[in-house]
Amino acid sequence: MDTDRRRTAGYARVSTDFEEQLTSYAAQVDYYTHYIKSREDWAFVDVYTDEGITGTNTKKREGFNQMIADALDGKIDLIITKSVSRFARNTVDSLSTIRKLKEKGVEVYFEKENIWTFDGKGELLITIMSSLAQEESRSISENCIWGQRKRFADGKVTVPFARFLGYDRSPDGSLIVNPSQAAVVQRIFTLCLGGMTPYSISRTLTGEKIKTPTGKDTWNVSTVRSILTNEKYKGDALLQKTYTTDFLTKKRKINEGEIRQYYVENDHEAIIDPHTFDLVQRELARRSRNKQSYSGLYTFSAKIKCGQCGSWYGSKVWHSNDKYRRFVWQCNHKFHGSHNCSTPHLTDTELKNMFVIAANQLFSQRKHLCDDYAMQKERLYATASLEARQQALAKEMQAISDRLLPASLKNKFPLSDRQTLQAYYNKLTNQLEGAKEAYDQLSMEISEMHMRKSATEDFFLALRQSPETITDFDERIWRTLIDHVVVYSKEDVRFVCKNGTEITCAGRIG
Repeated sequence: MDTDRRRTAGYARVSTDFEEQLTSYAAQVDYYTHYIKSREDWAFVDVYTDEGITGTNTKKREGFNQMIADALDGKIDLIITKSVSRFARNTVDSLSTIRKLKEKGVEVYFEKENIWTFDGKGELLITIMSSLAQEESRSISENCIWGQRKRFADGKVTVPFARFLGYDRSPDGSLIVNPSQAAVVQRIFTLCLGGMTPYSISRTLTGEKIKTPTGKDTWNVSTVRSILTNEKYKGDALLQKTYTTDFLTKKRKINEGEIRQYYVENDHEAIIDPHTFDLVQRELARRSRNKQSYSGLYTFSAKIKCGQCGSWYGSKVWHSNDKYRRFVWQCNHKFHGSHNCSTPHLTDTELKNMFVIAANQLFSQRKHLCDDYAMQKERLYATASLEARQQALAKEMQAISDRLLPASLKNKFPLSDRQTLQAYYNKLTNQLEGAKEAYDQLSMEISEMHMRKSATEDFFLALRQSPETITDFDERIWRTLIDHVVVYSKEDVRFVCKNGTEITCAGRIG
């Protein structure tokens, strides 16, 4: 290559893949190829391109990054591009890149603005033009966000996933049920209510060679958990779960109350009925509150409690290497400390047989329990007094906040009396913190009351739907009616129901 000719490259970029933009993209490539080759003082190197890539930062622009790398490696003397906004809409990126190129003796020419970076005024003009381009990007981003939030406020749901297990997209973008995939979703919810954890469900689906939502062979825990907690499967939609924090980096963050969310009910056809969905949410919440890590590996995992020390029973294998091998449940702290627990071990068969007797005792009391609950439920789960106290605290916090306003403080004390003013401010702040703590405590109590009421309602619904008697262990009845078992002795095993009813199964059951 003739050393007197400047080695010249072109750069072309379009930010969308719309047909008219692609036409512009092809035209840019053709133009720069012929333009550079037509100049006798330039030697054509290449036209570097980025198709359908945003210009707000340079991290993902492979063509741009390759061009800069080649220039810094001494392969390019001059870069020609259409405009400052084509080069970069981020002022910092634009200026830092141009300065790196200048240090290596590489010039950039922006045709539209007629700016040469080796010109004395070039950097000042680029700073101004890049800032204008950046503000244009900000404006476009804010307009897009406004439009999206307006759609949310109007209840128009957008699902930002190319694949959404259980649903397909109709021509108008709405969700329609995919029957074969919906069966997988229903199975995941059934397995969870059957006692399995997200981990064991993921292992089961992987073992059965069921494809993940993205078409992969291996399921992971987070995928299963996201399905179990996604309100869209009951036909609703919570909008704006995440949001973009920076229009330049496009970084997204989970919405933790920073911006408004919208909840749309009955937006599309449900795969999971609302009652089942809510049951699963309460079951997941119950497991997370359990002091011992929940395990869904066995039917009785984290369900049997020692009546002496309060610890949970765990599974143990006796005679693991001989013909007398057997599996038992035993207090995990039986041999911890100086005082050993005397509570007995139990086998699966013993526990299942005891449950059959306890369940039939419960069924015999069904009418009395249901009638008694119907008479007392309004009193048992009344939250009116708690809510009245909460409202009073809300008014108190508002009044304190008003007194904390600068104008209020100035009117009460002269600005010169700073010490008195600070003491007054600290007093009001402490009062506000105390009221807020009390308000949060009441909120927690009200929430727990609602959860207990919902769990009790579920219990009585399941009790009404149960058979008159059972002769064999039924895992569905076990899961829906029994909260846990407390073992005091072989002759005193108590089944604690989810409504708090306690049934003692007396006598050893073989």
